[in-house]
Amino acid sequence: MNAPVLVAARRTPIGTAGRAFTQHTVDALAAPVLAAVAEAVAPSGRSIDDVVLGNCMGPGGDLARVAALRAGLGTHVPGVTVDRQCGSGLDAVMQAASRVRANDADLVLAGGAESASTAPRRHWPDSGERYRRAPFAPPGFPDPDMGPAADRLAVVCGVSRARQDAWAARSHERATAAQARGVFDAEIVAVDGVAHDDRPRATMDLARLARFRPAFADPDETGAGTVTAGNSCGFSDGAAAMAVTTERIARELGLPALRVRATAVAAGDPALPGLGAAPAAHAALARAGLAAHELGFVEITEAFAAQVLAVSDELGLDEELISADGGAIALGHPWGASGAVLLVRLAARMLAADDARPGLAACSIGGGQGVAMIVERVA
Repeated sequence: MNAPVLVAARRTPIGTAGRAFTQHTVDALAAPVLAAVAEAVAPSGRSIDDVVLGNCMGPGGDLARVAALRAGLGTHVPGVTVDRQCGSGLDAVMQAASRVRANDADLVLAGGAESASTAPRRHWPDSGERYRRAPFAPPGFPDPDMGPAADRLAVVCGVSRARQDAWAARSHERATAAQARGVFDAEIVAVDGVAHDDRPRATMDLARLARFRPAFADPDETGAGTVTAGNSCGFSDGAAAMAVTTERIARELGLPALRVRATAVAAGDPALPGLGAAPAAHAALARAGLAAHELGFVEITEAFAAQVLAVSDELGLDEELISADGGAIALGHPWGASGAVLLVRLAARMLAADDARPGLAACSIGGGQGVAMIVERVA
C-alpha cells in the first residue's frame, strides 16, 4: 500500500582521485547534489524528514547531517550516515525506502558520497603502521583486499583475462559514446564548474588493455594473475542522491518515478567478496516474484571486470543489459556513493526507454556481503 518510489535521481561528475575534485571534502561533494534534489521536490511543500547518506572512507562523524547543513536544507533537517562499504549508497536508499514503506517518513533524501582525494590518513596507535582500511572480517577469517580477491574469483569462476579485458574495453567504449551523446548531462549536477566525468577513455581498447601487467600477482610467478589496472575501476570522488517518497507525492510533483519493488542483503564467503551481489540479487528477485530473464535493465558495480562477469554468470544474466552506458571501470568507483550511482543510472535508462521491464541494481561488498534492489517504472 505504501510502496516507496525514487524521484529526482542526480549525481556529481565522477572524478578520478587527485584530479578535478582533489580539494573537495566529501560533504562538499554531497551538498550540491542534495541541494539539487531538494529543489526538485520543493514544490510539494513538504519538509524533508531525513537525509540518509552512505560513506565508508570519510573523516568520520555524521556526514549526512554535515552535508545537509552545507546544502542549505535548514537546521531542522536531520541526517544519518550508513556504512556498508561499497554498498553504502544503495543501502542508504534501501533504509530510506523502508521508512517510507512503514509510514515513518514521507520524504527522505538518500544516496552516498566519497572523496578518495581527501580521505584522511590514519595510523594504528600501537605500531604506527598506516591504517589502510577497516577489517572486512576478524582474525580467523579470510580478509583479502578486493583486488587479490578478484584475482582469485576469476580463477574459481573461470573468468579469463581475455574476457575481462573485453568487458573493460566495452565499458570505456559505451561510456565515451554515451558521454558524447549527452546521455549523462541531465543526471549530473555540476560542481564548481566541473560538469563531466573525467575517467572514460575512447583509447582504452583491447590492444591497449592487453599491455597492462597483472596488478596483484607475484611478479616471480609467470603467467599468474588476470586482474590489471586496465580491467579494474579507479579510485574516485563523487556523490549521488535522490528523493525517496510516496507515489502520491511523486504524482503531485509530476515527476517520473521508479517504484522500489524488492530489496535484499546477503552474505557469503569473505574470501570471495566479489560474488556477494549474486545471492543478494537472487533474494531480491525471489521477493519480487521475478526471474532474471524478466529484467530489462541491470547495473552492477564494475569494481573489477572479473567480479561483474562472475556475478552475471551466477545469475544467468543477459550481459547486454548490464551497464549499457558503461560502468565503474570507465566512470570510476567512488566507494560509498557507487550504489546510489547505480540507481541514478537505472533511473536515467529506464525512464528514457520504451520498455516497462524492471531493473536491478546490485553491489558486491568487502567481507563477502551483497546488496540488491529491484525497481520498476511508475505508470
